Amino acid sequence: MKKKIAMLLCAALLTGVVAGCGASTKGESGASTSSAVASSAQESGSEVGFSAGESGSDVAATALESTSSTSAASGDGTQAEAKDDTVVHVASLKGPTTMGLVSLMEKSAKKEAKGNYEFRMETMPDALMKGIVSKEIDIALIPANAAAVWYNKTKGAVQVIDINTLGVLYVVSADDQIKTLSDLKGKSVVLPNKGATPDYAMQYLLKENKVSDVSLNYVSEATEALTDLSAGKYDAAVLPQPFATVATIKNQKLKTVLNLQEEWDKVAKDSKLVTGVTVVRTEFAKEHPEAVKTFMEEHKASAAFANENTDEAAALVVKQGIIEKEPIAKQALPKCNITYIDGKEMESLLSGYLKTLFDLNPKMVGGTMPDESFYYLAK
Repeated sequence: MKKKIAMLLCAALLTGVVAGCGASTKGESGASTSSAVASSAQESGSEVGFSAGESGSDVAATALESTSSTSAASGDGTQAEAKDDTVVHVASLKGPTTMGLVSLMEKSAKKEAKGNYEFRMETMPDALMKGIVSKEIDIALIPANAAAVWYNKTKGAVQVIDINTLGVLYVVSADDQIKTLSDLKGKSVVLPNKGATPDYAMQYLLKENKVSDVSLNYVSEATEALTDLSAGKYDAAVLPQPFATVATIKNQKLKTVLNLQEEWDKVAKDSKLVTGVTVVRTEFAKEHPEAVKTFMEEHKASAAFANENTDEAAALVVKQGIIEKEPIAKQALPKCNITYIDGKEMESLLSGYLKTLFDLNPKMVGGTMPDESFYYLAK
């Protein structure tokens, strides 16, 4: 009976929520550098946010029936200096959010972590949603607006504990004349997923900069956007990392001309372009506050490691199967805006970002702004 209820709730959660990019395709070991990482980059597109579009029964069925996941490092047994020996089941998306976790994943595999963890990596948010509802997942790293949608749909079953990635969106073009958003006037821009975060971020930035006469065109995924841009169908494309890096390597004529996080900072003084956050099941946080506290401490250290030790972190990113080639990982890591922000600063930045989305389209945050209980502010 409980399983049936969980399945029904999961299906309800998916109403009005569509993930960003398609499933993964593994590259052959002998493929070129750009081809080898294309699938990893494509999967990372799912991290840039849920759309506010329609969802059909096929999407719900995917969440209920899909059992595929990528097994990452797991730490079974008693870990060093564990304050709470409860096994914390952590799930993340293949892309920047997991790139910030690789140090902790490695420590956990070597039994050197303070907490006791089991990690799993997915390519689409619906699998994480299913795990949260069924209580198979305790902590999940997901798109920022998805956290608000989940909170509203489940009536508070999840809370945000930290921001793990800021802006990962870039404008890529072969046009040397594009240096500012104003330079996009009269240009055609292709974006993945109408109604998802790249779309709303671009609309907001163009509006705030009073830039009109920009043709925004939509395709289903980042790979299609890159193909069309390379074919000369559009003047520019909005792409997430690490896909933006892959694009410039695959086509030497292309380069990143605008960093949308920097553009956001120029006009939005009370928020950041928040890409990914970490949520915990509210029930789990109440039952195991020490385990959550330990994870937060170790997550912070892991994010710092990714930012301060690019070469070592790149090797771990490849080891975990997030990106297949270290040279690509080394170039992409500094552009992924991996971070760790919790507490009141998290609340301030995230609420500001969600309010911006809410003003553009309330469905992007689940219909209403989350209340203060949405933010986990453990002392």
